[in-house]
Amino acid sequence: MKAKKIKKAKAKTFKAKVAVVVSRFNEEITDKLQEGAIEYLEECEGVQIELITVPGAVEIPLTCQWVLNRGFDGVVALGAVIRGETSHYDYVCNSVTDGITQLMLKTNKPIAFGVLTTENEEQALDRVGGKHGHKGRDAAQTVMEMIGLGRSLSKKK
Repeated sequence: MKAKKIKKAKAKTFKAKVAVVVSRFNEEITDKLQEGAIEYLEECEGVQIELITVPGAVEIPLTCQWVLNRGFDGVVALGAVIRGETSHYDYVCNSVTDGITQLMLKTNKPIAFGVLTTENEEQALDRVGGKHGHKGRDAAQTVMEMIGLGRSLSKKK
């Protein structure tokens, strides 16, 4: 039996309502994540974008839930958690990751994980237009691709 391949949705060619939820903590980094995500989404045809800022990364999952309950098709979650001298880093990273993962499964809606979890500021800067690409832009592209994939998989045949 031959496997049927689902055609990849062209992420820039359909209508969608997308929220960008951005943590203000580590603003030098998160501002750049936001710029990359918004830039990509503005290149997409028919995408309605709403930008929402929150104090820190821990507030991202709850805000994503509120947004998805308002009928959004997907969320780009952006933040920057940089390791400090205490174990707080581990708790924040685990809390945000688990919260977003559980929320996607609960709502059946995509949330692109653009929360950087780095050892230092240099690593974070490398991921917002530096030598490791632009994770804000990547997250926006991911949410659009997943919205398209979800739509194509849910079509009745």
